[in-house]
Amino acid sequence: MRKTLLAASALAAATLFSAPAFAQDSAPGGFRVGVIGGLDIVRPGDSEDSRVRGDDQSIEGALYGIEAGYDIPLGGAILGIEGEFSGSTAKVTTDSSDPNFFGYGRVKAGRDLYVGARLGFEAASGTLVYAKGGYTNARLDVTADNGTSTRDENFQLDGWRLGAGVEKSIGTNTYAKLEYRYSNYTNADFQFANGAVTDTFDIDTDRHQIVAGVGFRF
Repeated sequence: MRKTLLAASALAAATLFSAPAFAQDSAPGGFRVGVIGGLDIVRPGDSEDSRVRGDDQSIEGALYGIEAGYDIPLGGAILGIEGEFSGSTAKVTTDSSDPNFFGYGRVKAGRDLYVGARLGFEAASGTLVYAKGGYTNARLDVTADNGTSTRDENFQLDGWRLGAGVEKSIGTNTYAKLEYRYSNYTNADFQFANGAVTDTFDIDTDRHQIVAGVGFRF
């Protein structure tokens, strides 16, 4: 499934960015900032798959966020570092009477932090194809409501992310992009409302995202 999604998003990116672009002598470089949005799917990984009424579980929603990075041009290629802060509307909407629901209980996707590197090459004038990878730290916010009060508790997840995408120049110092990312979270702790934090424990949680973005280079 992961390979299929990656291939599909790469094909979509190539189609979307097939319009003529401004010519460039080399791959773009320097500081950049942008905004992103797209589809966010979080689900238990293969080793932790939980089922309710026979259906695999996932939470889906809209991803939104900001990003910043710095690219070093290497002729027709770039090597860059980047960071991202994003949120998501993905959440559990089913009754959580089953304590094994989603492997956590009743949850909503919280903030997601990412820092990593990317390597790309200029496939055509103004068109950059790239791969990326790095560290991601995410939260799953737990909804604990007894009818009179709601407790603010969360799981904090650590893991890694891999992705690929296409970036297209759309004007002087501006660009648009489309990418697919897969994240896997392997460690977590639980943070109580009173500030107490559990020891780190092993998990297996997957995240699939298809993201579009626009940005500006300095």
